[in-house]
Formats: sequence, structure tokens, C-alpha cells
Amino acid sequence: MGDCRPLGFLIGLPFALVALVLSLVGVIVWIIGSVLSCLCPCCICCAGLANFAVDIIKLPVKVLRWFTGQIPC
Repeated sequence: MGDCRPLGFLIGLPFALVALVLSLVGVIVWIIGSVLSCLCPCCICCAGLANFAVDIIKLPVKVLRWFTGQIPC
């Protein structure tokens, strides 16, 4: 139990839920960006958009880790 921080998890949970909604938007953007980059490989901005969407998809995990790291046991 040396790495257990339940208070940080509970405080970060509402923010993680908001980040989860943003990650669903990121999934849609990633799908659109991937399709556009496959259709037109010369359009480099679509690949960048898809990479940004992947970062948005990982957002809920990053938010929870940040909150749990901020509060000591």
C-alpha cells in the first residue's frame, strides 16, 4: 500500500470523466484524420491531427495519474 492514494483518485474522478468525454471526441477526430490521411497522403496536417487525437484519447489516464501524484498518502 505504499503507492495507494485513494483521495487523489476520488478528487480526480470528476475531471477524468470530463476527460473521458473529450477522449470520445478524440476518437472521432482520430478516425476522420486517419481516413483523410489515407485518402490524401500529401496532406500532412491530417496526420498531425490524428496524432493530436491520440493524445486526447490518453487524457483520462493522464488526469488520474496527475491527481493521484499530487496528494500524498
